Amino acid sequence: MGYDKTDELTINTIRVLAADATAHANSGHPGAPMGMAPVAHVLFNKFMRFNPKNTKWLNRDRFVLSNGHGCMLQYALLHLYGYALSIDDLKAFRSVDSITPGHPEAHDTPGIEVTTGPLGQGICNAVGLAMAQAHTGAVFNKPGFELINNYTYCFLGDGCLMEGVSSEACSLAGHLQLGNLIAIWDDNHISIDGDTNQAFTEDVVKRYESYGWQVITVADGDNDLAGIEAAIKEAQSVTNKPSIIKLNTTIGFGSKQQGTHSVHGSALKADDIKQLKQKWGFNPEESFAVAQEVYDRCNQASSAGAAAEEEWNKLFASYGEKYKSEHDDLIRRQKGELPEGWEKSLPVYTPKDDAVASRKLSEIVLQKIHNVIPELYGGSADLTGSNLTRWKDAVDFQPPATGLGDYTGRYVRYGVREHGMGAILNGLAAYGTILPYGGTFLNFVSYAAGAVRLSALSQVRTLWVATHDSIGLGEDGPTHQPIETLAHFRALPNCMVWRPADGNETSAAYYVALTSKHTPSIMALSRQNLPQLENSTIERAIKGGYVCHEVEGAQVTLVSTGSEVCICIDAVKELEKQGIKARVVSIPCFEVFDAQPQEYRLSVLPDGIPSMSVEVMSTMGWERYTHEQFGLNRFGASGAYKDVYKKFEFTPEGVAKRAVATIDFWKDVPNIRSPLNRAFKQII
Repeated sequence: MGYDKTDELTINTIRVLAADATAHANSGHPGAPMGMAPVAHVLFNKFMRFNPKNTKWLNRDRFVLSNGHGCMLQYALLHLYGYALSIDDLKAFRSVDSITPGHPEAHDTPGIEVTTGPLGQGICNAVGLAMAQAHTGAVFNKPGFELINNYTYCFLGDGCLMEGVSSEACSLAGHLQLGNLIAIWDDNHISIDGDTNQAFTEDVVKRYESYGWQVITVADGDNDLAGIEAAIKEAQSVTNKPSIIKLNTTIGFGSKQQGTHSVHGSALKADDIKQLKQKWGFNPEESFAVAQEVYDRCNQASSAGAAAEEEWNKLFASYGEKYKSEHDDLIRRQKGELPEGWEKSLPVYTPKDDAVASRKLSEIVLQKIHNVIPELYGGSADLTGSNLTRWKDAVDFQPPATGLGDYTGRYVRYGVREHGMGAILNGLAAYGTILPYGGTFLNFVSYAAGAVRLSALSQVRTLWVATHDSIGLGEDGPTHQPIETLAHFRALPNCMVWRPADGNETSAAYYVALTSKHTPSIMALSRQNLPQLENSTIERAIKGGYVCHEVEGAQVTLVSTGSEVCICIDAVKELEKQGIKARVVSIPCFEVFDAQPQEYRLSVLPDGIPSMSVEVMSTMGWERYTHEQFGLNRFGASGAYKDVYKKFEFTPEGVAKRAVATIDFWKDVPNIRSPLNRAFKQII
């Protein structure tokens, strides 16, 4: 456990780089990087296995900075250890179009595993990464071929521990006995408002022990490098529990403001930076200076990681000779490619088939495709029987010691933890071998909105099976009936919200969701039965919108989604009684429809005819597609679902009445333009 002057210099270099970069940007958080520099050095120099030249090596150790405001710590480490992050990139910290943004973003910066920043999300991502490692190892490791045995390390702060989402995921991690998960808590007693004694005085050690974690304490995180090293070794030695190391540190160590909230989120003043450089033997006139011996010390660890990957590649090649199908499957998964021909397993329907709830149609898809997509790995937040997310004969992902399943299992019992589940999904997706989905009621995806937003920003493929999608769940009443949820998530960039109207649209939703490598999807699914539509096909529905009833000389277009499409079809018959011709359009996914060529979109929603949307949700957003909107801009009601629909006039007669009003209002308007005709496209 020997440490020398070069170790000290390396630690102080990390601190100075953090001070210089935040000062140069006049923005940022120098405090956490300066306080955590010692543990970061010990971890990266003594423990982490990684190869900066190949940031996607499967068996690399994963590092997550949950307290993402301290990202200059991570950027400094990535630079020093030889990742494609230059000194100029550090100088460009927090500037437009740099690869060193204000909080870590996985798709921007080489070496960043997950996008963090909103506190608590990162530790949940780390739980997902650890679950993915446990599952992938259980599936692919063979006697003499331990291919997958990496650790997931996570730094987190007081804020992460205060956020409730971390409690959800950490509680589950303890139950799952994730021994390769090691968290390091920066216990510096400071948050933005000041000393944590104002609001955060619980016994975190007891809490994590009650979760089933091993808890280790290091009293002097500022100086005791040997103690830090011993603590990480102790964490590694316990293989049936995740570990958290309580590391007492001084925020902004070395600064004149050390130990106070002043150093948390503000750049150091020039005189402060000057004194700490003088104190540590740096030239105060130089900025972003790194001694060659620091690069050399860090390069030793990087070289060892590259050598470890080379050995692993040899092992993997030998594995391929003995277990060719598993070898090839693992390569395919890492590319994000699906097995050839998998889509042939998607069910196809005709109007002669029975009416079925779209949540049931989703279950049928999962039942049909789980064997042909072995990386499909899902679960539910304690709503398995309602979400219908578990295929027959599925094995639960559980610690073998519980007798409830094993780590090869592909079904996760998340418990009542929607937000934790969402954040875990992002970690599962980031590992690179798993295609994750999670189930809950659509209304409660809102509980996980922070995680869904990061899915979209991170460009990861996650799926939400979101059932009970409207007032169609009737008796549960307004507390469970989502009114605004679709408008919220449709407004989220890079997020597909699907609301299929029948079986073929449900299959199409799964097809696009599973083939979209960099986009999360939310599938809003009905509890009530829906008939199979006359003109729906998978090929039409994968365009996000299509004409499902056409008629010559139509006077109005009814535009709808999900359970209201069939009501619109029936409204056409009501209108026919009045001598009125109507066409019907289904738009199961705004995002996908928006990506189609304008010529196609205008063929679906053409000029010259007024249009009206019909959806038992907020009308917000529908003005992009229709002239008039029939929706629900109030909370729902409790009662049998048909009675609730009748109350709000979502019936063929109610739709027909409003269609007539639309025709009457627009009849004297010459040259009606489709709402799709705009001065510029709304997507930038």
